[in-house]
Amino acid sequence: MLENRMELRFASISQNEALARTVAAAFATQLNPTIEELTDIRTAVSEAVTNAIIHGYENRRDETVTLKGEIEGERLVFIIEDQGKGIEDVEMARQPFFTTQPDMERSGMGFSVMEAFMDRVKVESALGKGTRIRLEKELRQVECDG
Repeated sequence: MLENRMELRFASISQNEALARTVAAAFATQLNPTIEELTDIRTAVSEAVTNAIIHGYENRRDETVTLKGEIEGERLVFIIEDQGKGIEDVEMARQPFFTTQPDMERSGMGFSVMEAFMDRVKVESALGKGTRIRLEKELRQVECDG
């Protein structure tokens, strides 16, 4: 059974969304995911990082986002953490199209996207302390004939 973990800390700037997506995909390749699974993982991680930067830190560039990855057997886990403003009502925030910033394009779909692409999404948040999003996906390793 493969077990591994990693941790990456990066500045809360939108350019680092691509870094987080790339690192998550590279880490996931240890489990030999399909292209579709890799796309799902990249998208979900990107949404969580975007939420941290835009909503948690309100685009303040001098903050830090943490991305942790864990492999437990066939389970891939990513944890995205910020020490931003927190979410007042997590259940409300998880509703499709709920947004605190209606003027932003695609607002209100972040958690819906994460939930569509991952097997489990857990959100913990405290006002004034930040948010922790745990994304889980089971990857069934497929043996290649050849």
